[in-house]
Amino acid sequence: MIPFDIDSVITILRAEYRNWQTPAVTIVAQCGRSPFKVLVSCLISLRTRDEVTAVASARLFARADTPEVMLSVPQQEVESLIYPAGFYRNKAAQILEISRRLVADYGGNVPEEIDELLKFSGVGRKTANLVVTLGFGSPGICVDTHVHRICNRWGYVSAKTPNETEMALRAQLPSRYWIEINDLLVAFGQNQCYPISPRCSVCHLAGFCARSGVDKSR
Repeated sequence: MIPFDIDSVITILRAEYRNWQTPAVTIVAQCGRSPFKVLVSCLISLRTRDEVTAVASARLFARADTPEVMLSVPQQEVESLIYPAGFYRNKAAQILEISRRLVADYGGNVPEEIDELLKFSGVGRKTANLVVTLGFGSPGICVDTHVHRICNRWGYVSAKTPNETEMALRAQLPSRYWIEINDLLVAFGQNQCYPISPRCSVCHLAGFCARSGVDKSR
C-alpha cells in the first residue's frame, strides 16, 4: 500500500462525488444559506434516512423557516410535518425549544460559535460543526458516523470516538479540506464505503486504504 496521500484522496472523492446523491442537509444549505434551516434539518436528520430528512425538512420550512414563525406553529403540527423522521415527537419539542431560546436570548439569530451552539438541547459537536460549516461557511470539521468510520478505516487517524476523530483531524487535516470533508465522506459512506461489506473491489481509493476493521467486503 502506498503512503496515505490526503490530497490525492480528496481529488478522487471530488470526482466521484458528482456521481452520488448530495446529502440532504447540504441540499438545505445550498438553497440560500440559512444557519437556522441547517440547524433544524440537522436535528431532523439524526437517526433518519436522508430521503426522509429531505422531504420532512422541505415540508417544515414551507410552513416556517425562521425561529419567530416556528414558534407560531403548534407542536403537534411540527410533529406531523416532520413525520416519519425518527423520534419526531422529541425532535419537534427540541425545534420549538431552540426557536424559543434563539428569539429570547439571541435576537432570533443562530450563534456562529460551537460552544454557544452546544448549549442548546439536542445539539452535539456534529450538529454544531455542520451549522458552522454549512450555515456560516466558517472553518469546522463535522465528524459524523461516516467520517469517523472512514478516516479510521483508511488509517488516516486512529481514534475510538467521533470527538477524538474530530480532534485528530483538526491536528492533521489541511484546513482547506475542513468544510468539505463531511460532504465527501457522507456521500462516500452512503454509496460505497458501507459500514458492513464495503465495495472495496470497485473503490478508487483502495490503494490508499488500510481497510482497518474490514472483515468482509465486496
